[in-house]
Amino acid sequence: MAFMEKPPAGKVLLDDTVPLTAAIEASQSLQSHTEYIIRVQRGISVENSWQIVRRYSDFDLLNNSLQIAGLSLPLPPKKLIGNMDREFIAERQKGLQNYLNVITTNHILSNCELVKKFLDPNNYSANYTEIALQHVSMFFRSEPKWEVVEPLKDIGWRIRKKYFLMKIKNQPKERLVLSWADLGPDKYLSDKDFQCLIKLLPSCSHPYIYRVTFATANESSALLIRMFNEKGTLKDLIYKAKPKDPFLKKYCNPKKIQGLELQQIKTYGRQILEVLKFLHDKGFPYGHLHASNVMLDGDSCRLLDLENSLLGLPSFYRSYFSQFRKINTLESVDVHCFGHLLYEMTYGRPPDSVPVDSFPPAPSMAVVAVLESTLSCEACKNGMPTVSRLLQMPLFSDVLLTTSEKPQFKIPTKLKEALKTAKECIEKRLIEEQKQIHQHRRLTRAQSHHGSEEERKKRKILARKKSKRSAVENSEEHSAKYSNSNNSGSGASSPLTSPSSPTPPSTAVEHAPF
Repeated sequence: MAFMEKPPAGKVLLDDTVPLTAAIEASQSLQSHTEYIIRVQRGISVENSWQIVRRYSDFDLLNNSLQIAGLSLPLPPKKLIGNMDREFIAERQKGLQNYLNVITTNHILSNCELVKKFLDPNNYSANYTEIALQHVSMFFRSEPKWEVVEPLKDIGWRIRKKYFLMKIKNQPKERLVLSWADLGPDKYLSDKDFQCLIKLLPSCSHPYIYRVTFATANESSALLIRMFNEKGTLKDLIYKAKPKDPFLKKYCNPKKIQGLELQQIKTYGRQILEVLKFLHDKGFPYGHLHASNVMLDGDSCRLLDLENSLLGLPSFYRSYFSQFRKINTLESVDVHCFGHLLYEMTYGRPPDSVPVDSFPPAPSMAVVAVLESTLSCEACKNGMPTVSRLLQMPLFSDVLLTTSEKPQFKIPTKLKEALKTAKECIEKRLIEEQKQIHQHRRLTRAQSHHGSEEERKKRKILARKKSKRSAVENSEEHSAKYSNSNNSGSGASSPLTSPSSPTPPSTAVEHAPF
């Protein structure tokens, strides 16, 4: 098959979800402009950092590109006269640092291609749309019945996953979506097992899994075709968004924040839990649950992107659950991500931070009980409940599901073993990352504590006491020597001063600072 010929992908197996931080270290004025030297770091390791040089015009260009998100970002305003003054440059540097802090801590912005290319041009220089088109065009050589209608530009959040609207030539009114994705850092399957499992996906039938029409793969990527759904995803419903719009435009700044009705929350929640249980029982790793991966289909919602774990792609919420060492299996990852999804369905927006200390009023206390079991400090510290336990909770236990479609997904024993091994490798990498983050957090906390004002005061007091003690000991030694010299002169003996009752320090030592 022509698709298997594989053009050069030019890929780097980076985990794109590892946060980038940026700190402006210095500025330098040239003839007509100022350059800012920025230290960018990936994750927690200082060794994994590099310098970039950016002008104000570079920031301005990035900011204009990010306007599609509809957010009011704090870029300092332009200034044409007096923009080389030292005080102005120092003030602008503070403003640009604040701007960097905002875009690197916003979960959606920090993961978008525009920000990644600005901060890490070496690793994000490839044109993934072009790479995807190469693969798709090679596929069409051997499958001439398909035809591209238009690229669906930036409808997803992944940098290395591209979408195209399709049609079948002899059924021109029917619309389909082709997705192409590169390999990720968690691809542990052999090439043969990977390709076999990808091609197995169209055989998966379940009332709450969105059907794959066609799937194929080579050693470096996978290509799947599904029916296009005008209603869009669960996230589109929550945010009242148009499915074909770019991800940043759809979800960064919703005009109206409103959660779903209680019955919708109960029904959709139950359906999603049922399909998660089905996959867990089958030994099929998922780990990619979020509202954009749930397609609406009539009164049902159906899970998308089962291929992600096979490709080794990192999860949308990885930067959240990598902070908690008890969320260390793909099953517990699915449950934690379900908590994020339930929060979004309930309140119409994602949580401000995780863990969540207190939850706003909800349509039912039964909703809050599930949220507490998946997103609270206690849950994140002690571990997640199982999917079976969530299904027994009052919010979902009384939901009646009516479907005639029989679940079916036959995975050969050999491939089940390969999946099990791959799952263990994915979890091992997660556990190692969590361990490193935990150690870094402890070290940072210790350094922060050591450098706090209170600690500095304590160290000053201890130093003063040590100085006094040293002065006392010197005084005792001096007295003892003086006494011994006198005694040796008279021939009489004198008892040594007891350590438990030291000689008081001289007045001069006590008041030395004055």
